[in-house]
Amino acid sequence: MKSLMDKAPPDISQADDVIYSTWQTISSSPVWIALIAFFLRVAWIILGHTYRFKTTDNNFGFGWEMGRIAASLASGHGFSNQFGPPSGPTAWEPPLYPYLAAGVFFVFGIYSKLSAFVLLAINSAFSALTCIPIFLIARRMFSLKVALWSAWAWALLPNVMFWCTRAIWETSLSALLLALAIWLCVKMEELDGWRPWFGFGLLWGVIALNGTSLLAFLPAAGLWTWRRRWKVRKKSLAGVVLASAVFFAAIAPWLIRNYQTFGTFIFIRDNFGAELRLGNGPGADGMLMNYLDPLHDPQAMRQVLSMGEVAYIAMRKQQAVDYIKQDYGRFAKLSLKRFFYFWAGPPKENQDWWVTQSKNALFLLSSVLALWGLGHALRLRKHGAWLLFWLVLLYPAVYYFVYTIPRYRHPIEPEMTILCVFLITEAERKSAFSRQKSGVS
Repeated sequence: MKSLMDKAPPDISQADDVIYSTWQTISSSPVWIALIAFFLRVAWIILGHTYRFKTTDNNFGFGWEMGRIAASLASGHGFSNQFGPPSGPTAWEPPLYPYLAAGVFFVFGIYSKLSAFVLLAINSAFSALTCIPIFLIARRMFSLKVALWSAWAWALLPNVMFWCTRAIWETSLSALLLALAIWLCVKMEELDGWRPWFGFGLLWGVIALNGTSLLAFLPAAGLWTWRRRWKVRKKSLAGVVLASAVFFAAIAPWLIRNYQTFGTFIFIRDNFGAELRLGNGPGADGMLMNYLDPLHDPQAMRQVLSMGEVAYIAMRKQQAVDYIKQDYGRFAKLSLKRFFYFWAGPPKENQDWWVTQSKNALFLLSSVLALWGLGHALRLRKHGAWLLFWLVLLYPAVYYFVYTIPRYRHPIEPEMTILCVFLITEAERKSAFSRQKSGVS
């Protein structure tokens, strides 16, 4: 008994040091941040029951056109029927995500709750993994502090979690792939050999097959990478040729499929004309005219079924072009409104006014902070700042002429997060310097 009493009490400070050291290791590791981000997203799916999609619209909200194509693939009818009724083969969407969803449908059931959970968990994994390239980009461009804060912001912010936990779509995968592409761009001047160029071409081929609109940024990314390597006297011609060859080899099978299926050249997807009409025509106000979509307009659905996809899209494109040509000034005003909606968020008719205004105010604030951060990075000549400038300039441009919804901004939000954090840390640094200066004086 005495020996037990004589034992020294546990060293609490030593235990605290171990806990602190463990937390320091976890909090400074992008891999751990990604794991925590994934856990939070999956917990949100479970607790919020976001895997329960409504069935009153015949499951259309479960993946929309991509869900319909995935269901067609899983049921043995091929890459077709993007609206549900048998309308034949389609090139309405790029192929990568519908095939992924089809694989899940095949194993876990078409439009089942289990399939919904698995797909949202996969999206959550894409979103969580984005923490890693965010960390790498921010550390290369700015500092370790900005890298850690940016990764944690992406891991924890609820608005970031929204799309991966609620939408069966390629959005989260596009954000991950684009972030990886930008990280590769900022690293290319340090890399030698053919492998980085092979990876560059393959990555952009995957991007093209997943989110084709991101290709608007590819020329700027390639030219910026080439210029950075030229400035450090590294040869790039053979690498550019290799990357180009790999890129076209990656997308060639789908281009061949489209030509054999439709008898005309279609670059990955063909729905631009129809989308252009959903934003431009009688009654246009800068918003998506969803009521003209074949799912909401019986006449449009009959036209798709009777004319075929290619002829229907050509007709819709001509209608939009005729409307635009009637009054270019009106089109310019509509495009300006769409520019504002892309960065500030469009109005939402199905929500209370104050809810919409609150959400859009936060949406706009994040845009302002990101663009302000970009401007500050350009003034300080930070590495990669001009690359992000071209991203912000080029990627959204097509949506100014068609229509925009909040989801379209998400693929560039990892880079926006980095810029927001950079601006905040710069403000904090200047504030600390000012306090120190006043204390000394």
